[in-house]
Amino acid sequence: MLYKFKSKATGDLIMLEPNGRQILRIVGKNDTESLTKGILLPADIPAALMALEAAIREDDARQQHSNAESTTQSEEPAHTERVTLRQRAAPFIEMLKRCLKENHELVWGV
Repeated sequence: MLYKFKSKATGDLIMLEPNGRQILRIVGKNDTESLTKGILLPADIPAALMALEAAIREDDARQQHSNAESTTQSEEPAHTERVTLRQRAAPFIEMLKRCLKENHELVWGV
């Protein structure tokens, strides 16, 4: 399944299901109905942005801790091809900022 996020302020944003579901859970859309279809009103967007930024900080800290732990154990830090939450959420964050600026809602599953 794909998530297709839509707004009048931007072009559509398409994400794979696991990535879209992760983003939606971070912004507080945890119930089954909200994960299937929903809306973020302009009034809800600042809280969603704050939640995403906090989750990104946590993910970055977790990655730094993992790298530091590897270095402490005299190992090379793992060079994985991992896509970070920061990278994955960047287009969604940009979409939210444009929606907020132009006072448009963001919808998915409709």
